[in-house]
Amino acid sequence: MSSENNNFEFKTMSLVMIIQLLIVLGALWVGSRYGSLALGAISGIGLALLVFGFGMKPGTPPTDVIYIIIAAVTCAGIMQASGGMDWLIQIAEKMLRKHPDRITFLAPLTTFFLTVLVGTGHVVYTLMPIICDIALKKGIRPERPCGVASVASQVGITCSPIAAAVVAFVSISNANGFDITIPGVLMISIPACICGLMAAAAASYHRGLDLDKDPQFQEKLKDPAQYEYIYGGGATTLDKEIPQSAKNAVFIFLGALAIIVFFAIFQNALPAYDTLRGIKGTDPLVINENLTLTADQLVKAKIHVDGMTEFFSKPLAMNLVIQIVMISAAALMIIFCKASPKKAVAGPVWQSGMVAVVAIYGIAWLADTYFSNYLTTMQEMLTGIVKEYPWSIAFVFFLVSVLINSQGAVVVAMLPLAYSLGIDGPVLLGVLPSVYGYFFIPNYPSDIATVNFDRSGTTVIGKYLLNHSFMMPGLISVTTSTIVAYILSSIIY
Repeated sequence: MSSENNNFEFKTMSLVMIIQLLIVLGALWVGSRYGSLALGAISGIGLALLVFGFGMKPGTPPTDVIYIIIAAVTCAGIMQASGGMDWLIQIAEKMLRKHPDRITFLAPLTTFFLTVLVGTGHVVYTLMPIICDIALKKGIRPERPCGVASVASQVGITCSPIAAAVVAFVSISNANGFDITIPGVLMISIPACICGLMAAAAASYHRGLDLDKDPQFQEKLKDPAQYEYIYGGGATTLDKEIPQSAKNAVFIFLGALAIIVFFAIFQNALPAYDTLRGIKGTDPLVINENLTLTADQLVKAKIHVDGMTEFFSKPLAMNLVIQIVMISAAALMIIFCKASPKKAVAGPVWQSGMVAVVAIYGIAWLADTYFSNYLTTMQEMLTGIVKEYPWSIAFVFFLVSVLINSQGAVVVAMLPLAYSLGIDGPVLLGVLPSVYGYFFIPNYPSDIATVNFDRSGTTVIGKYLLNHSFMMPGLISVTTSTIVAYILSSIIY
């Protein structure tokens, strides 16, 4: 009878766990349908159901990551307001127009490195019409460079020293015993992602029919209005005069990135402070019959007790370094580069960054609440699989990314779980490129914008939703990048 009761209790708990998981997935799915701020806000409804409806203990909001995003977006937004982004786009356009026959390979490289520099893929909207214009004038099917360039603009996130995904990976890894720095991550992710993008570009080089052999495109050209629409316009930034103040803003921004990378490599150069930590293996401190404190509780309360806690010298954390440097750089641009804060707030970089803040806030808090309450159960369910095939966690990262449209949120929500399952840090670094999966369902702003920018109509969202222009380059890029990163991480670490 006792065995039957235990079985019934296990089944009941499993059913509740599944219902709660469906609430999490449902909130993410509904949020992704509305897009923008709704992704984070609707996650709040899921969180409320778990906490108030099921009595689950709330997880921890990812405040460190949010602060870094705010600092980085503020700096990048101020640079855009100064006109510095226009100069970067102009430099990229000059290179692309100089080698139009190589647009399928050069376009993804330019969008990739713009994202690496600025930390967000939303800076490429100005460049996409230029890529399409160059392809059309060279007689190249625009879908070829446009599809892979849109993918590349998001791939660059795991290669940027100021992107939330990279900073979160470093901070969470350090907290779980994997001593990795931002340059250490970039040393793996940048070459791996470039390999993936070049593989995707090679696969796109002869993709689809050439424009002169495409019957649908040729039919469009028979209509004078369509012909004028396709070939009459020409997007360019080359006629825009860039003031010296805008160029100075770029120099300040690049200087800030150099300082961050320098301190990430030479952390001994950072100021160090005495920090309290608990001594492992010490017995709890009995205050009275109703109160017993562990070493960790003493540290949290900032109470030093000989034999239970100790002081050690700890350098300034990199998440604080990034925030201080980015905010300071933004201030210098305002003072010396004529950057308008009001214009920055109205710009696309700032607005998309704040949307990312809300999304990560809601999504990561919801996910952490669910997984932290079922951590032991998850470990029992998945430990056998990940011990045998630790790289299989890449599929989990990819599937979660398909749902939540944020690489930073995937890292913040899923990386602690991965470490708790006993997966080694080098393995997780190797599968880091797999956190980009939201090209799979073509509802991300950069993909939708790219479809609209292609005046030829060759870059499309297919009739059956998944047969779109970003699927092939996305799958090839992420798969290749993950394999290369896994090999590099295994060799180096």
